[in-house]
Formats: sequence, C-alpha cells, structure tokens
Amino acid sequence: MTTSTDQIERLLALVPYLQRKGEVSVAEAAARFKVSERVIERDLSVLMMCGLPGLLPGEIIDFDFEALEDDRVIRIRDAEFLTRPLRLGNLEAVALVAALRALREGSGEAEREVVDRTLAKISAAVGGVAETVRVEPLVSQAERDLADRLGGAVQSRRQVRLQHASAVRDEVTTRVVDPVAVSAAEGHLYLDAWDHRSGEQRLFRLDRVVGAEVLETTVENEAAAQDLSRGAFRPDETAPRAVVRVAASAAWVGEYYPVEHAEPVTEGPFAGGLDLTLPLGDADWLVGLLLGIGGEAVVVDPPQLEERVREAARRALAAYS
Repeated sequence: MTTSTDQIERLLALVPYLQRKGEVSVAEAAARFKVSERVIERDLSVLMMCGLPGLLPGEIIDFDFEALEDDRVIRIRDAEFLTRPLRLGNLEAVALVAALRALREGSGEAEREVVDRTLAKISAAVGGVAETVRVEPLVSQAERDLADRLGGAVQSRRQVRLQHASAVRDEVTTRVVDPVAVSAAEGHLYLDAWDHRSGEQRLFRLDRVVGAEVLETTVENEAAAQDLSRGAFRPDETAPRAVVRVAASAAWVGEYYPVEHAEPVTEGPFAGGLDLTLPLGDADWLVGLLLGIGGEAVVVDPPQLEERVREAARRALAAYS
C-alpha cells in the first residue's frame, strides 16, 4: 500500500533518477522504487503537471509520450530548468525562514541544531530579510521544562510516574513508564517510553501530561527509540481499516488525518466528496471525529463502526433531553 507521503518522497527522488538515467523502462523504474508499474505511471502523470510557477509549456516537466505508450520507456525532456541553481526571492526566503523557525519550535535538541545551521546559511544568503520574520512558539516553556526533566530521567535511566490525559476519552490515567527518549514530531514534543500499564512501548504527548514524577527506581525494559520521521501516528499494517464517506465541504479531513487512500464520490448525495480509507487504530477517536463532522460524513465500512457512531449520537441526544 502506498500513501501520499510515500508518493511525495518517491517523486522527489524520481526526477533526479530519470535525469541521470536519460532513458529507463517503466519496469526498471518500478523495480528501483519497489512499487508496481501502475504506481510509476501514476507518478509520471503527476510529474507532468509539475514545474516552475506559471505552468506554461516550457516550464513544466515533459516526457516522450510515444516512447512511454509504445515502448514502455520513460524519457524525460524539457526539464533543463531543474538543473539551474536555486535563487530565492524575498517572499520565498521569508516563507522558508518562517517554516524553519516554526519547525525549530517543535523539534528536539538534535533537530534544532540542524535547523539552526540551515537558518544560518539561509540568513547569510538572503541578508536582512530573514530578520523581519517573527514566529510565535508552538511549544510552551512549560513543555520545554518538562522535556528537559524527562530527558534527565532518560539519561539517568530512572522510571517516571506519569499522569496523562487521554486525547479521546474524558479521563486522566496514572502509569509508571520506562522512558526511552524525548522526541519531536509535527510540532509537538513526545515522551517515548515503555508503559507498564499497557505492556507496550508508547508515545505520550507532553502537552497532555498533567503530572510527571521521576522515581528512584531503575528502568526495567530497554527499548530503541521509535522513528518519528513519518509522524507520530504509525498504524500497524495488520490493524483494521475504516472507509468513511465525506461531503465536499468536509474534504479537509483527508488533509489533517492519516488517510491511506482517497477515492472520489461521483454519485448520490455525497457526489463531489471522497471515500477515505483510514487505519482504525482507535475506534473511539474516529467515533468522536465523525460526531463532530455530523451530517457531512457517513461510515461505509465496517458496519459495527457505523453502529457505534449511531449509539454515541443517541447517547448525546439523550443527555440533552
């Protein structure tokens, strides 16, 4: 299964690969990127609409269509602009600096060092324009202080007693954890730890930590830090999936949540909307999301999820009456 994140990473690597090869068969490209030929063809259809701002004929990536259709060979052409050195205008520089500073606010110490080096190079290249950028912190000072304290527990290999507020249930749980690392992803700080309550390695978002006490007891479980480069939410491949149909006005769901596949809806009351396939890691979370969307979304599959949403809606209405 290929996701939109996988496709973006593949597209960024595909263009220099094709430029370097000059000519390559669809089968060879598919084998190189470990996807099907159909996926490579979809990638090419996206690349054909990419290029410099303006999207005039001389400013987009082009391919030899006859070679692609007749001989199953990919030949990239009219893409010389991709080899030109990148020169940032003032607006582009400001946007890049703002994005990097926002990224820095939600990063761990190691990531901040890389961002700082990058910012220094860009600032030197664009001059005083970088000094005009101001970004509000994404992570509070209290979270940073907590991250430092928990980082100390990681270094000293001490257990921590956490009070953590659930994101989907109205409850605060207390648990003892073996801290592994303090990490950053998607603008948030997390404690990566072995949770003795669940018997699993889990992530705890620091802005949901109500209390944290570093204990005198030594950690009992050694674990490797989880890779958060693709985000904090990493569904199990074996976990069930749900298909949710959203109206066009609720298509934003596909941009904000971990959607694995989106299929346009062409008929019926939801025409113009999308059928979204989502990993069903926490049914309570998805039920809450669907209740919030209301009549702009319905469950297509599985049927038991649809019944859970109906039951939750009935309980909510009963509470009002």
